[in-house]
Amino acid sequence: MSDSNNETLITLHVQPSARKNEVVGYDGSVIRLKIAAPPVEGKANREVIAFLSQRLDIKKGALTIRRGLTSRDKVIAVDGLSRDEVLRRLSLKSLL
Repeated sequence: MSDSNNETLITLHVQPSARKNEVVGYDGSVIRLKIAAPPVEGKANREVIAFLSQRLDIKKGALTIRRGLTSRDKVIAVDGLSRDEVLRRLSLKSLL
């Protein structure tokens, strides 16, 4: 994860086709998510953005997939939140 110019980059590992959307862990550099949508026709990517938007309490437009459109490993740009605030809103701050 890194911060620059009011934008934070977060690294995700996404497990699609799960029973429900949830944050399942954080190893210090990678946030692990389970997403209910299948990895077909961008459905999982859209669900990742929708889930993060809801959990971070920001608009979907503030989130951009920078790398990993077709991969489970993704880099997401979060506009307007610091790294610490992203972790706090995802309830991961205690895992640091």
